[in-house]
Order: sequence, then structure tokens, then C-alpha cells
Amino acid sequence: MINKGFSLVVGLSLLVCSAQQQNDRLHNDWAYLAKYREANAALPPADTRVVFLGDSITEAWARLDEKFFETNAYIGRGISGQTTPQMLVRFRADVIDLKPRAVLILAGTNDIAGNTGPSTLEMIEENLMSMSELARANNIRVVLASVLPVYDYAWKPGLNPAPKISALNAWIKQYADSTGATYLDFYTPMADSRGGMKAALSGDGVHPNLAGYAIMEPLAAKVIAEALSK
Repeated sequence: MINKGFSLVVGLSLLVCSAQQQNDRLHNDWAYLAKYREANAALPPADTRVVFLGDSITEAWARLDEKFFETNAYIGRGISGQTTPQMLVRFRADVIDLKPRAVLILAGTNDIAGNTGPSTLEMIEENLMSMSELARANNIRVVLASVLPVYDYAWKPGLNPAPKISALNAWIKQYADSTGATYLDFYTPMADSRGGMKAALSGDGVHPNLAGYAIMEPLAAKVIAEALSK
């Protein structure tokens, strides 16, 4: 269960750093490999863990519901603002080297928002393919999650992301089906009639609130169990 005593607003505020800090990091550690370096080194040996790789949605999730992650041996490796090329660069350090049984990849919305520059759907797809291939080469089961619905990005308005997200999710499902990966559909139960996130599930239309994560958790646990049983 999500710790409702820990405000989502407070949780997300922990992910925010100054523009200068972000700028410095992009120049000195573009993929933010230092973020989890010490935590990765401190992890004990385990053959049951599952890594969640993603952006602020994943980072906030792991902070807001530590019990969900700890109980299921899930390891949160989300970094706020990240795009798929950054995740690909840190995939070995934050996924492969942890020797998980499976990886859940929830990524792509920040690419569509242009966080690290313009990105086509093909570029996002190629990065997801590369991460999946690296996982399979290291005997790690792959769960590919749909991108969550977004009608507009507050920090980058006017991009009309809804149809792009829908198209990307269709590709993710097709790719998962064709490669033996497992598709995780967060989009369908969370989308409204405009292709945005239901108002009750998010405060900003992009990041889930407690109600949003409450929908995502049983879906994730079920699909991960299915992936591990293959």
C-alpha cells in the first residue's frame, strides 16, 4: 500500500533541482550515472529482484511506496526528466550489473516532450529495442510498459503528445509481442476521452498521484509475475 502520509507534492519536490544543477549535470554526467552508484554498490546479492527503469514517474513511485518495492524485491531506478537515450547509457550500471530476474521499462514521455532535444518515434523505438536486446542477452526478462497518457506538458505546452503516445504504445505492444517481452498496459485504465490522464489520477496531467499509483501497482505486479513465469 502507498504511504498516504507522504504527500505526493513533497515526494515530487524531492526530484526537483535547480536549473544550474541540471545544466551542470548534463555537461558532466549526462546520463546521471552517479545517481545510484553508491546504492547499487551497497545492494546485497539476490536472485529475486526486479529493476524498474524510468524517469520521474518511476522515481516518485519508489519514494512514495517503499513498502511495495521492498516487499516484492523491486528496485527503483528512475531519474526525473530522463529520456530513453540517457536510460540506454546507464542500462548496464543500473540494470544489468544488478543481475535482476526482470526489468520493467517505463520510458518515452520525456522524449516526446523533447527534454534532451527533438526526438522522433523511431528514435524512441530504437532505444527501447536496444535496452530490450541488452536485457535478453543477459538473461533478464523484459516488461515494456506503455507510456502514460498525456494531453499536454505544462513545461512544454502545445506539442499535442496524445496521438504520439498512442502510436508509440501501439508499437511497444507489437514489439513486445514479437520478441517474447511482456507488455504492460497502464494507458487504457488511466486515459480519458482526449487521450490525457484522467483528472482524478494526476495533479498535473503527467505524473500519477496516489490514486494513479494505486491503479498501476496491481497491474505491474501481475504482469511481472507473468513475465517471470515464461
